[in-house]
Amino acid sequence: MKTVIKGGLVINEGKKEHLDILIENGRITKMAANISEANAEEINADGKYVLPGCIDDQVHFREPGLTHKANIGTESRAAVAGGITTFMEMPNTVPNALTQKLLQDKYDIAANTSIANYSFFMGASNDNIEHVLQTDPHNVCGVKVFMGSSTGNMLVDETATLEKIFSEVPMLIATHCEDEATIRRNTEIYREKYGEDMPIKYHPEIRSEEACYLSSSKAVELAKKFDTRLHILHISTGKETELFRNDIPLKEKRITAEACVHHLWFTDEFYDEKGTFIKWNPAVKSAADRDQIWKALLDNRIDIVATDHAPHTLEEKANKYFSAPSGGPLVQHALLAMLEKYKDGIIPLERVVEKMAHAPADCFQVKERGYLREGYFADIVIVDPKQDQTVTRESLLYKCGWSPFEGTKFSHVIDRTIVNGKTVYHNNAIVEAGNGQRITFDR
Repeated sequence: MKTVIKGGLVINEGKKEHLDILIENGRITKMAANISEANAEEINADGKYVLPGCIDDQVHFREPGLTHKANIGTESRAAVAGGITTFMEMPNTVPNALTQKLLQDKYDIAANTSIANYSFFMGASNDNIEHVLQTDPHNVCGVKVFMGSSTGNMLVDETATLEKIFSEVPMLIATHCEDEATIRRNTEIYREKYGEDMPIKYHPEIRSEEACYLSSSKAVELAKKFDTRLHILHISTGKETELFRNDIPLKEKRITAEACVHHLWFTDEFYDEKGTFIKWNPAVKSAADRDQIWKALLDNRIDIVATDHAPHTLEEKANKYFSAPSGGPLVQHALLAMLEKYKDGIIPLERVVEKMAHAPADCFQVKERGYLREGYFADIVIVDPKQDQTVTRESLLYKCGWSPFEGTKFSHVIDRTIVNGKTVYHNNAIVEAGNGQRITFDR
Protein backbone atom coordinates (compact mmCIF):
# COMPACT_ATOMS: atom_id res chain seq x y z
CA MET A 1 0.00 0.00 0.00
CA LYS A 2 1.50 3.32 -1.11
CA THR A 3 0.19 6.82 -0.51
CA VAL A 4 1.48 10.15 -1.81
CA ILE A 5 0.59 13.44 -0.17
CA LYS A 6 0.80 15.98 -3.00
CA GLY A 7 1.18 19.74 -3.11
CA GLY A 8 1.13 20.64 0.57
CA LEU A 9 3.23 23.20 2.42
CA VAL A 10 5.31 21.03 4.73
CA ILE A 11 6.08 22.63 8.10
CA ASN A 12 8.93 20.66 9.62
CA GLU A 13 12.28 21.18 11.35
CA GLY A 14 12.05 24.95 11.23
CA LYS A 15 11.28 25.13 7.50
CA LYS A 16 8.30 25.67 5.20
CA GLU A 17 8.68 23.78 1.92
CA HIS A 18 6.38 22.57 -0.81
CA LEU A 19 7.14 18.86 -0.79
CA ASP A 20 5.37 15.64 -1.65
CA ILE A 21 5.52 12.79 0.85
CA LEU A 22 5.53 9.11 -0.12
CA ILE A 23 4.24 6.67 2.49
CA GLU A 24 4.81 2.91 2.28
CA ASN A 25 4.00 0.28 4.91
CA GLY A 26 3.29 2.86 7.58
CA ARG A 27 6.47 4.89 7.13
CA ILE A 28 7.69 7.87 5.17
CA THR A 29 9.95 6.57 2.40
CA LYS A 30 10.53 9.72 0.35
CA MET A 31 10.14 13.50 0.68
CA ALA A 32 10.76 15.48 -2.50
CA ALA A 33 9.20 17.84 -5.00
CA ASN A 34 6.81 16.27 -7.51
CA ILE A 35 6.87 12.62 -6.50
CA SER A 36 5.22 10.41 -9.12
CA GLU A 37 4.42 6.91 -7.95
CA ALA A 38 2.44 4.36 -9.92
CA ASN A 39 -0.46 2.63 -8.17
CA ALA A 40 -0.31 4.94 -5.16
CA GLU A 41 -3.29 6.53 -3.45
CA GLU A 42 -2.99 10.29 -3.90
CA ILE A 43 -3.96 12.81 -1.24
CA ASN A 44 -4.31 16.36 -2.54
CA ALA A 45 -2.92 18.78 0.03
CA ASP A 46 -2.80 21.82 -2.25
CA GLY A 47 -3.24 25.02 -0.25
CA LYS A 48 -2.91 23.15 3.05
CA TYR A 49 -0.29 22.71 5.75
CA VAL A 50 1.31 19.30 6.28
CA LEU A 51 2.65 18.83 9.80
CA PRO A 52 4.09 16.01 11.89
CA GLY A 53 1.46 14.60 14.22
CA CYS A 54 1.39 16.19 17.66
CA ILE A 55 2.69 14.27 20.69
CA ASP A 56 0.77 15.06 23.89
CA ASP A 57 2.84 14.10 26.91
CA GLN A 58 0.08 14.58 29.48
CA VAL A 59 -3.44 13.20 29.24
CA HIS A 60 -5.91 11.52 31.58
CA PHE A 61 -8.08 9.15 29.57
CA ARG A 62 -9.73 7.72 32.73
CA GLU A 63 -9.49 4.02 31.95
CA PRO A 64 -9.71 1.83 33.95
CA GLY A 65 -12.07 2.73 36.75
CA LEU A 66 -13.36 6.15 35.75
CA THR A 67 -14.91 5.33 32.40
CA HIS A 68 -18.12 7.24 33.11
CA LYS A 69 -15.94 10.29 32.32
CA ALA A 70 -13.92 8.97 29.36
CA ASN A 71 -12.07 5.95 28.03
CA ILE A 72 -9.05 5.28 25.88
CA GLY A 73 -11.20 4.56 22.84
CA THR A 74 -13.27 7.74 22.92
CA GLU A 75 -10.50 10.12 23.90
CA SER A 76 -7.96 8.74 21.41
CA ARG A 77 -10.52 9.46 18.69
CA ALA A 78 -10.97 13.00 19.95
CA ALA A 79 -7.17 13.32 19.97
CA VAL A 80 -6.68 12.34 16.32
CA ALA A 81 -9.55 14.66 15.38
CA GLY A 82 -7.37 17.38 16.91
CA GLY A 83 -4.16 16.36 15.16
CA ILE A 84 -2.66 14.52 18.14
CA THR A 85 -1.29 11.21 16.87
CA THR A 86 0.51 10.07 20.05
CA PHE A 87 -0.40 10.45 23.72
CA MET A 88 1.22 9.68 27.07
CA GLU A 89 -1.33 8.91 29.76
CA MET A 90 -1.15 9.41 33.51
CA PRO A 91 -1.33 6.75 36.27
CA ASN A 92 -4.10 8.17 38.47
CA THR A 93 -6.75 5.82 37.12
CA VAL A 94 -8.60 3.35 39.38
CA PRO A 95 -6.76 1.38 40.51
CA ASN A 96 -3.69 3.62 40.30
CA ALA A 97 -0.98 2.24 38.00
CA LEU A 98 1.43 1.49 40.84
CA THR A 99 2.53 -2.04 39.87
CA GLN A 100 3.90 -3.43 36.64
CA LYS A 101 0.79 -5.59 36.21
CA LEU A 102 -1.57 -2.63 36.57
CA LEU A 103 0.58 -0.66 34.14
CA GLN A 104 0.49 -3.52 31.63
CA ASP A 105 -3.30 -3.72 31.97
CA LYS A 106 -3.52 -0.21 30.50
CA TYR A 107 -1.26 -1.11 27.59
CA ASP A 108 -3.48 -4.12 26.90
CA ILE A 109 -6.60 -1.92 26.79
CA ALA A 110 -4.93 0.59 24.46
CA ALA A 111 -3.74 -2.16 22.11
CA ASN A 112 -7.39 -3.10 21.56
CA THR A 113 -9.08 0.30 21.55
CA SER A 114 -6.72 3.24 20.89
CA ILE A 115 -6.75 4.74 17.41
CA ALA A 116 -3.70 6.88 18.32
CA ASN A 117 -0.22 5.78 19.37
CA TYR A 118 0.27 5.52 23.10
CA SER A 119 2.45 5.24 26.16
CA PHE A 120 1.58 5.17 29.87
CA PHE A 121 3.41 6.60 32.86
CA MET A 122 4.27 4.39 35.79
CA GLY A 123 2.97 5.87 39.03
CA ALA A 124 5.05 6.53 42.14
CA SER A 125 3.69 6.47 45.68
CA ASN A 126 5.17 6.51 49.16
CA ASP A 127 5.76 2.74 49.16
CA ASN A 128 6.13 1.29 45.65
CA ILE A 129 9.75 2.07 44.75
CA GLU A 130 10.50 -1.60 44.00
CA HIS A 131 7.75 -1.61 41.35
CA VAL A 132 8.92 1.72 39.93
CA LEU A 133 12.47 0.42 39.51
CA GLN A 134 11.19 -2.48 37.37
CA THR A 135 9.94 -0.04 34.72
CA ASP A 136 11.53 -0.49 31.29
CA PRO A 137 12.78 2.88 29.97
CA HIS A 138 12.73 1.55 26.40
CA ASN A 139 8.96 1.14 26.24
CA VAL A 140 7.52 3.32 29.05
CA CYS A 141 7.53 7.10 28.75
CA GLY A 142 8.38 7.89 32.36
CA VAL A 143 7.54 7.82 36.06
CA LYS A 144 4.92 10.24 37.39
CA VAL A 145 5.23 11.82 40.84
CA PHE A 146 2.40 13.92 42.24
CA MET A 147 4.03 16.47 44.54
CA GLY A 148 0.61 17.97 45.30
CA SER A 149 -2.89 16.99 46.31
CA SER A 150 -4.50 16.64 42.89
CA THR A 151 -4.78 12.90 43.10
CA GLY A 152 -5.41 11.87 46.67
CA ASN A 153 -3.75 8.50 47.25
CA MET A 154 -0.83 9.20 44.95
CA LEU A 155 0.43 12.24 46.85
CA VAL A 156 4.17 12.01 47.53
CA ASP A 157 5.35 14.90 49.66
CA GLU A 158 7.69 13.37 52.26
CA THR A 159 11.25 14.53 51.66
CA ALA A 160 12.79 11.14 52.44
CA THR A 161 10.50 9.38 49.95
CA LEU A 162 11.12 11.99 47.28
CA GLU A 163 14.88 11.73 47.77
CA LYS A 164 14.68 7.97 47.35
CA ILE A 165 12.69 8.31 44.12
CA PHE A 166 14.88 11.09 42.69
CA SER A 167 18.12 9.30 43.57
CA GLU A 168 17.19 5.78 42.43
CA VAL A 169 14.94 6.12 39.37
CA PRO A 170 17.18 6.13 36.26
CA MET A 171 14.55 7.31 33.76
CA LEU A 172 12.55 10.51 33.24
CA ILE A 173 10.47 11.62 36.23
CA ALA A 174 7.51 13.88 35.47
CA THR A 175 6.10 15.90 38.37
CA HIS A 176 2.90 17.68 39.27
CA CYS A 177 4.19 20.42 41.57
CA GLU A 178 1.93 22.10 44.12
CA ASP A 179 2.78 22.32 47.83
CA GLU A 180 0.21 20.37 49.83
CA ALA A 181 0.64 22.24 53.13
CA THR A 182 0.19 25.63 51.45
CA ILE A 183 -2.96 24.48 49.63
CA ARG A 184 -4.49 23.08 52.84
CA ARG A 185 -3.76 26.27 54.72
CA ASN A 186 -5.27 28.44 51.99
CA THR A 187 -8.30 26.15 51.72
CA GLU A 188 -9.05 26.50 55.41
CA ILE A 189 -8.88 30.29 55.19
CA TYR A 190 -11.26 30.53 52.25
CA ARG A 191 -13.65 27.85 53.47
CA GLU A 192 -13.97 29.68 56.78
CA LYS A 193 -14.66 32.94 54.96
CA TYR A 194 -17.10 31.71 52.29
CA GLY A 195 -18.26 28.24 53.32
CA GLU A 196 -19.50 26.02 50.51
CA ASP A 197 -20.41 29.05 48.37
CA MET A 198 -16.86 30.14 47.71
CA PRO A 199 -16.51 31.95 44.35
CA ILE A 200 -14.44 30.09 41.76
CA LYS A 201 -12.37 33.22 41.15
CA TYR A 202 -10.42 32.49 44.34
CA HIS A 203 -9.17 29.15 43.02
CA PRO A 204 -5.79 30.66 42.00
CA GLU A 205 -5.42 32.11 45.48
CA ILE A 206 -5.92 28.71 47.10
CA ARG A 207 -3.67 26.97 44.59
CA SER A 208 -1.39 29.94 44.65
CA GLU A 209 1.87 31.05 43.10
CA GLU A 210 3.52 30.23 46.42
CA ALA A 211 2.16 26.66 46.39
CA CYS A 212 3.43 26.10 42.85
CA TYR A 213 6.85 27.67 43.33
CA LEU A 214 7.59 25.94 46.63
CA SER A 215 7.00 22.55 45.04
CA SER A 216 8.62 23.24 41.65
CA SER A 217 11.73 24.71 43.22
CA LYS A 218 11.96 21.69 45.54
CA ALA A 219 11.75 19.35 42.55
CA VAL A 220 14.49 21.29 40.74
CA GLU A 221 16.64 21.23 43.88
CA LEU A 222 16.27 17.45 44.21
CA ALA A 223 16.98 16.92 40.50
CA LYS A 224 20.17 18.97 40.69
CA LYS A 225 21.26 17.14 43.83
CA PHE A 226 20.84 13.68 42.31
CA ASP A 227 21.27 14.52 38.58
CA THR A 228 17.72 13.28 37.97
CA ARG A 229 16.08 13.56 34.55
CA LEU A 230 13.20 15.82 35.65
CA HIS A 231 10.27 17.09 33.61
CA ILE A 232 7.91 19.52 35.38
CA LEU A 233 4.38 19.51 34.02
CA HIS A 234 1.88 22.35 33.47
CA ILE A 235 3.81 25.45 34.59
CA SER A 236 1.18 28.01 35.64
CA THR A 237 3.11 30.95 37.11
CA GLY A 238 5.60 33.45 35.83
CA LYS A 239 7.78 32.94 38.89
CA GLU A 240 8.31 29.26 38.08
CA THR A 241 9.72 30.11 34.67
CA GLU A 242 12.79 31.48 36.45
CA LEU A 243 13.71 27.91 37.43
CA PHE A 244 14.55 26.83 33.88
CA ARG A 245 17.41 27.48 31.45
CA ASN A 246 17.65 28.11 27.73
CA ASP A 247 21.39 28.30 27.22
CA ILE A 248 21.75 24.68 26.09
CA PRO A 249 19.80 22.60 23.54
CA LEU A 250 16.78 20.62 24.70
CA LYS A 251 18.52 17.30 24.08
CA GLU A 252 21.21 18.28 26.61
CA LYS A 253 18.85 19.39 29.36
CA ARG A 254 18.39 17.31 32.51
CA ILE A 255 15.52 19.54 33.71
CA THR A 256 12.70 20.43 31.32
CA ALA A 257 9.28 22.03 31.57
CA GLU A 258 5.87 21.94 29.93
CA ALA A 259 3.19 24.57 29.35
CA CYS A 260 -0.43 23.56 28.82
CA VAL A 261 -2.84 25.06 26.34
CA HIS A 262 -5.25 26.31 29.01
CA HIS A 263 -2.52 28.27 30.80
CA LEU A 264 -1.56 29.83 27.47
CA TRP A 265 -5.15 30.72 26.55
CA PHE A 266 -7.22 31.52 29.66
CA THR A 267 -6.63 33.88 32.58
CA ASP A 268 -8.42 34.56 35.86
CA GLU A 269 -10.57 37.05 33.94
CA PHE A 270 -12.41 34.05 32.41
CA TYR A 271 -13.68 32.67 35.73
CA ASP A 272 -16.81 34.83 35.72
CA GLU A 273 -17.80 33.48 32.29
CA LYS A 274 -16.53 29.89 32.44
CA GLY A 275 -16.79 29.09 36.16
CA THR A 276 -15.73 25.60 37.19
CA PHE A 277 -15.35 24.61 33.53
CA ILE A 278 -11.88 26.20 33.69
CA LYS A 279 -11.08 24.85 37.15
CA TRP A 280 -7.73 23.11 36.73
CA ASN A 281 -4.92 22.12 39.05
CA PRO A 282 -2.67 24.02 38.97
CA ALA A 283 -5.04 26.93 38.57
CA VAL A 284 -5.36 29.32 35.66
CA LYS A 285 -3.84 32.49 37.06
CA SER A 286 -3.30 36.12 36.01
CA ALA A 287 -2.75 37.65 32.59
CA ALA A 288 0.76 38.55 33.77
CA ASP A 289 1.42 34.87 34.52
CA ARG A 290 0.10 33.88 31.11
CA ASP A 291 2.34 36.45 29.41
CA GLN A 292 5.41 35.22 31.28
CA ILE A 293 4.63 31.59 30.37
CA TRP A 294 4.42 32.64 26.72
CA LYS A 295 7.73 34.47 27.04
CA ALA A 296 9.41 31.41 28.55
CA LEU A 297 7.91 29.15 25.89
CA LEU A 298 9.20 31.35 23.09
CA ASP A 299 12.69 31.74 24.56
CA ASN A 300 12.93 27.97 25.23
CA ARG A 301 12.96 27.97 29.00
CA ILE A 302 9.68 26.05 28.63
CA ASP A 303 10.20 23.22 26.20
CA ILE A 304 6.87 21.75 25.10
CA VAL A 305 3.12 22.37 24.87
CA ALA A 306 0.65 19.73 26.05
CA THR A 307 -2.98 19.54 27.20
CA ASP A 308 -3.38 17.84 30.60
CA HIS A 309 -6.63 16.60 29.04
CA ALA A 310 -8.69 15.53 32.08
CA PRO A 311 -12.43 15.13 31.43
CA HIS A 312 -15.20 15.07 34.02
CA THR A 313 -18.94 14.83 33.44
CA LEU A 314 -21.11 17.90 33.13
CA GLU A 315 -22.88 16.90 36.33
CA GLU A 316 -19.59 16.74 38.22
CA LYS A 317 -18.36 20.09 36.91
CA ALA A 318 -21.70 21.77 37.72
CA ASN A 319 -21.11 21.35 41.45
CA LYS A 320 -20.10 24.19 43.75
CA TYR A 321 -16.42 25.07 44.02
CA PHE A 322 -15.22 22.60 46.64
CA SER A 323 -17.14 19.68 45.10
CA ALA A 324 -16.41 20.37 41.43
CA PRO A 325 -13.39 18.35 40.27
CA SER A 326 -10.47 20.02 38.51
CA GLY A 327 -9.68 19.30 34.89
CA GLY A 328 -11.24 19.51 31.46
CA PRO A 329 -11.12 18.03 27.96
CA LEU A 330 -8.71 19.66 25.50
CA VAL A 331 -7.17 17.23 22.98
CA GLN A 332 -9.61 17.97 20.15
CA HIS A 333 -8.76 21.67 20.00
CA ALA A 334 -5.23 22.08 21.39
CA LEU A 335 -3.49 22.33 18.03
CA LEU A 336 -6.23 24.62 16.70
CA ALA A 337 -5.79 26.88 19.74
CA MET A 338 -2.06 27.14 19.09
CA LEU A 339 -2.65 27.79 15.40
CA GLU A 340 -4.96 30.62 16.44
CA LYS A 341 -2.09 32.13 18.42
CA TYR A 342 0.02 31.79 15.26
CA LYS A 343 -2.66 33.70 13.33
CA ASP A 344 -2.61 36.36 16.06
CA GLY A 345 1.14 36.80 15.57
CA ILE A 346 2.13 35.43 18.97
CA ILE A 347 4.05 32.35 17.81
CA PRO A 348 5.50 31.37 14.40
CA LEU A 349 3.97 28.37 12.68
CA GLU A 350 7.29 26.54 12.77
CA ARG A 351 7.44 26.98 16.54
CA VAL A 352 3.96 25.50 16.99
CA VAL A 353 5.25 22.37 15.27
CA GLU A 354 8.44 22.45 17.31
CA LYS A 355 6.65 22.72 20.67
CA MET A 356 3.90 20.18 19.92
CA ALA A 357 5.75 17.55 17.87
CA HIS A 358 9.55 17.89 17.67
CA ALA A 359 10.24 18.92 21.26
CA PRO A 360 8.06 16.25 22.93
CA ALA A 361 9.83 13.65 20.80
CA ASP A 362 13.24 15.00 21.83
CA CYS A 363 12.27 15.50 25.48
CA PHE A 364 11.14 11.89 25.89
CA GLN A 365 13.55 10.43 23.30
CA VAL A 366 10.64 9.00 21.31
CA LYS A 367 11.85 6.64 18.62
CA GLU A 368 11.15 7.60 14.97
CA ARG A 369 8.23 9.92 15.58
CA GLY A 370 7.66 13.65 16.02
CA TYR A 371 9.33 14.66 12.74
CA LEU A 372 8.61 14.25 9.04
CA ARG A 373 11.69 12.29 8.00
CA GLU A 374 12.40 9.47 5.60
CA GLY A 375 12.30 6.23 7.58
CA TYR A 376 10.12 7.64 10.34
CA PHE A 377 6.57 6.49 11.07
CA ALA A 378 4.02 8.36 8.98
CA ASP A 379 2.18 10.27 11.71
CA ILE A 380 0.94 13.30 9.78
CA VAL A 381 -1.65 16.08 10.12
CA ILE A 382 -3.03 18.06 7.20
CA VAL A 383 -4.47 21.45 8.21
CA ASP A 384 -6.69 23.67 6.09
CA PRO A 385 -5.90 27.34 6.84
CA LYS A 386 -8.68 28.58 4.56
CA GLN A 387 -11.57 27.18 6.56
CA ASP A 388 -12.74 28.22 9.99
CA GLN A 389 -14.97 26.55 12.55
CA THR A 390 -16.85 27.36 15.72
CA VAL A 391 -16.72 24.79 18.50
CA THR A 392 -20.17 23.40 19.23
CA ARG A 393 -21.25 20.71 21.64
CA GLU A 394 -22.48 18.63 18.72
CA SER A 395 -19.00 18.57 17.15
CA LEU A 396 -17.28 17.11 20.21
CA LEU A 397 -15.94 13.56 20.32
CA TYR A 398 -15.25 13.56 24.08
CA LYS A 399 -17.31 11.11 26.09
CA CYS A 400 -18.00 13.88 28.63
CA GLY A 401 -19.71 15.93 25.90
CA TRP A 402 -18.47 19.44 26.72
CA SER A 403 -15.47 21.70 26.10
CA PRO A 404 -14.11 24.90 27.65
CA PHE A 405 -13.73 26.11 24.05
CA GLU A 406 -17.45 25.91 23.22
CA GLY A 407 -18.40 29.00 21.24
CA THR A 408 -14.78 29.73 20.26
CA LYS A 409 -14.14 30.36 16.57
CA PHE A 410 -10.91 28.89 15.21
CA SER A 411 -9.33 29.97 11.92
CA HIS A 412 -8.13 26.53 10.83
CA VAL A 413 -9.57 23.04 10.57
CA ILE A 414 -7.94 19.63 10.81
CA ASP A 415 -8.47 18.25 7.32
CA ARG A 416 -6.88 14.82 7.79
CA THR A 417 -4.93 12.89 10.41
CA ILE A 418 -2.71 9.96 9.46
CA VAL A 419 -1.41 7.49 12.07
CA ASN A 420 1.21 4.93 11.03
CA GLY A 421 0.43 5.62 7.39
CA LYS A 422 -3.34 5.18 7.66
CA THR A 423 -5.94 7.93 7.52
CA VAL A 424 -7.84 7.85 10.82
CA TYR A 425 -9.66 11.20 10.55
CA HIS A 426 -10.97 12.99 7.45
CA ASN A 427 -13.95 15.16 6.49
CA ASN A 428 -14.95 15.72 10.12
CA ALA A 429 -15.22 11.99 10.77
CA ILE A 430 -13.21 9.18 12.32
CA VAL A 431 -12.00 6.55 9.86
CA GLU A 432 -11.68 3.18 11.61
CA ALA A 433 -8.48 2.09 9.90
CA GLY A 434 -6.92 0.06 12.73
CA ASN A 435 -5.32 0.73 16.09
CA GLY A 436 -2.35 2.84 17.11
CA GLN A 437 0.97 1.43 18.28
CA ARG A 438 2.86 1.40 21.55
CA ILE A 439 5.66 3.90 21.14
CA THR A 440 9.25 3.11 22.06
CA PHE A 441 12.15 5.24 23.22
CA ASP A 442 15.82 5.65 22.28
CA ARG A 443 17.27 5.46 25.78
